[in-house]
Amino acid sequence: MATIDAQPDALAGVYARALMELAEAKGGREEIESVLGQLEDLTEMARAMPQFGEFMRSQAIPASQRSASLEKMLKGRVSDLVLRFILVVNEKGRLGHFGAIVASFDSLVQHKFGRVEVDVYTASPVSPEELRAIRERLQQAIGRETIVHPYTDNTMLGGVKIQIGDRLIDGSLATQLRKMKDQLSTTGLGELRSRVDRVVDDR
Repeated sequence: MATIDAQPDALAGVYARALMELAEAKGGREEIESVLGQLEDLTEMARAMPQFGEFMRSQAIPASQRSASLEKMLKGRVSDLVLRFILVVNEKGRLGHFGAIVASFDSLVQHKFGRVEVDVYTASPVSPEELRAIRERLQQAIGRETIVHPYTDNTMLGGVKIQIGDRLIDGSLATQLRKMKDQLSTTGLGELRSRVDRVVDDR
């Protein structure tokens, strides 16, 4: 099953910057945020509806035919700016890069407004209160507005994993157990017990 490429690249960056300039000229931050929301909705649609994703990237469909269909599907559902942008990308034969363009645009928006997007993985869903506490702690640590995206990872035994860009901070229970096992093999059981006792005594 084909999916829209979502990995940012140089070409996607060119289109994203052009769209950013158009949105900023039209309505500043409010318009930029609106455009981002619409693009994310379309990306989610392509993810949830494989046939739509295939339609977006298929090389077998003539650009003119796809443009006509896109206008029928999207007119009134997205702004004129977003629709015109999608049609231009289609005419250039780059609609298969749509996911990458959206990812690049999102990165530009977060950088422009001083935000950091963080993916948080836990073994079970977190409550709104827990999510708020995680966001506050991250904002204190990073020093910037933090947008937290919570995910549930059923393979985790417990703990939390935090993904910031290409950096993974793994605090999962499985990782902690693996580290303890490594310590056991290198330092011996006595030293490991001593470290655990010190941690317990300090609490």
